Amino acid sequence: MSNRAERWGFAEGDAITDELIAIKLLGGGASYEAYLAFDEITYSPVVVKVVRPDQVDSGSTLRGLRREVAALAEINHPVVVRGLRHELEGERPHVVLEQVDGPRLSTLVRRYGPLQAAQYLPLAIDIAAALHYLRHVGYVHLDIKPSNVIMGAPARLIDLSVARRTEDAAQLRHLIGTDAYMAPEQCDPTDRLAPGPASDVWGLGATLFHAVAGHPPFAEGDPDADDVADRFPQLAAGLPALPDGVPVPVGKVIHACLDLEPGARPEPDEVAGALEPVLASLPRGHLAGFRLGR
Repeated sequence: MSNRAERWGFAEGDAITDELIAIKLLGGGASYEAYLAFDEITYSPVVVKVVRPDQVDSGSTLRGLRREVAALAEINHPVVVRGLRHELEGERPHVVLEQVDGPRLSTLVRRYGPLQAAQYLPLAIDIAAALHYLRHVGYVHLDIKPSNVIMGAPARLIDLSVARRTEDAAQLRHLIGTDAYMAPEQCDPTDRLAPGPASDVWGLGATLFHAVAGHPPFAEGDPDADDVADRFPQLAAGLPALPDGVPVPVGKVIHACLDLEPGARPEPDEVAGALEPVLASLPRGHLAGFRLGR
C-alpha cells in the first residue's frame, strides 16, 4: 500500500509541472484530480488531469491513463474534447486537455431546472453526431452522462477515462460507467449482452431525459446491494414517464434509446435525424442564442 498522500492539494499559483500553473481544482475521482491551469507552452488555460499521489504506483491507474491517452490520440471530432499532450512517467503522470468554456449539463440543470427545447435539442444532436463518429472509428465512450457534457455550440463530450475500443468493450465482464446512466449490458455484462456502441446510445437517452425532466430517468439504486437489480433499477423499472409538454418525437427518441435490448435502440444518426426536424420547427424567437440545427 502506498504511503503517499491521497491528494496533491494544489492551490492557485502552485506549479503542477514546470509549464503548468494551477488555477483551481475542478474535481476528480478515485484515481485522478482535474485542475484548471495556465499552460506556459500553449500560453492559455488548459485542464490538467493528474494521477493522485497515492495512485502513482498503481498499475491499473497508469494503464487507464495510457488507455485514455491512446483514445485521445485517435479521436478527432468537434464535439469531443481534445488532448494536447501527456506525461505517463515520473512523479506526476498527467494528461493536458483543452479547456472548454461553458457549464456542465448537470450544473445547468441543478441550478435552473429542466432545459428548454432550444437548448436540449442541439445538445442531443451534437452528442449523437459524436457517437456516430465514435462508432465509425471503433470506440465506445461508456460514460455518457450530464456531468460529462459541456453546454455550448457545439456541445462538448468530455472524459475518455473509461473509453474502450469496441472489440475491447465487448470483452468486459465487470462494471464500468456511472450507475444511474449505465445501459443494462453495462450493469450486468454477459457473453450475449456485452457493452458496445448501443450502450452509448442508452447513455444519450438517459442524459437527454435528465435534460428534459430535470432528474435522472431511474430511481437511485443501492450501490452496496448484492442483487444487481437492487443496485440498478433500470434493469426492471420499465420506461420512465416524461414530463408533460415534451414533444412526441423527442419522447419517442428517448424511450427508443432506453430500450432494454441493445439491438432495438436507434443508431446515433437516426437519433439526430428524428430530432433535427423538431428543432427546425421551433418558433424563431425560441432559437435566439442557439444555432438552428446542422
